[in-house]
Amino acid sequence: MGPVIAVTGASGQIGGRVARRLAEAGTAQRLVGRDASRLPDFDGAVKAPPASYDDGAAMRRALEGADTLFLVSARESADRVREHITAVDAAVAVGIRRIVYVSFQSAAPDATFTFARDHWHTEQHIRDTGLRHTFLRDSLYLAVLPAMVGAYGAIRGPGGQGRIAAVAHDDIADAAAAVLLGGDAHDHLTYDLTGPEAITLAEAAAVLTRFTGRLIEYIAESRDQAYASRAQYNAPAWEMAGWVTSYEAIATGEMAKVSTAIPMLTGRPAQNLAGYLTTHPQAWEHLKA
Repeated sequence: MGPVIAVTGASGQIGGRVARRLAEAGTAQRLVGRDASRLPDFDGAVKAPPASYDDGAAMRRALEGADTLFLVSARESADRVREHITAVDAAVAVGIRRIVYVSFQSAAPDATFTFARDHWHTEQHIRDTGLRHTFLRDSLYLAVLPAMVGAYGAIRGPGGQGRIAAVAHDDIADAAAAVLLGGDAHDHLTYDLTGPEAITLAEAAAVLTRFTGRLIEYIAESRDQAYASRAQYNAPAWEMAGWVTSYEAIATGEMAKVSTAIPMLTGRPAQNLAGYLTTHPQAWEHLKA
């Protein structure tokens, strides 16, 4: 039996895809999730005892025997950094030697997008452990663009004329699998994982218009307008700030960089929005005329 990779979020969009790719490569895995009944069945994969990131003891049990941790970031919350730190500390405690962490493009302590700050603080804690590590900083998911369309067929937000190099879940998973299987060649490196082009929200709306057969528009909002238009959801302050600042980070160009990491790691081009919508019609069928 070779080295064992612990895959967190193994029932989710990224972790599940990565687990499938590792299984196809014949890699031994421990699949980690909060609900073991939702974990997939793959040859060579062991379903770990249920664990959530904020439960250090449960995470230690779930990671026992693994050599590498593939750490998918937790769902956004007011205390997400603490959850990540607890998970990382559990990995250190059981002898994990390497962490591959799914971060976010332009992660920084002063990032415009508040959730990107969470990722930076998590990266710093991983660095401080002294473990071998790789950071995968993905851009916004391509799947989010059709989901941004609200009532009356409009994308609304303070994104200005900024550009976004959105990326497909499948491309992230392919790149992550290549890093996990690539050994120490990727140690202490950070990869931006993006699509092949950076487009404005108005351009995204035009592509969605072409696919759906109905007019989809981008309506630029000010910060005050953005908060007002989302007030109906009664979201907590931290979540509202994340929603609004995600658009503001587009406006500042913090999601505009196009990286060649995906073709370099996978040997094939990354998907653009039109390609994604072609292969994933379920992502936009609800928007059809």
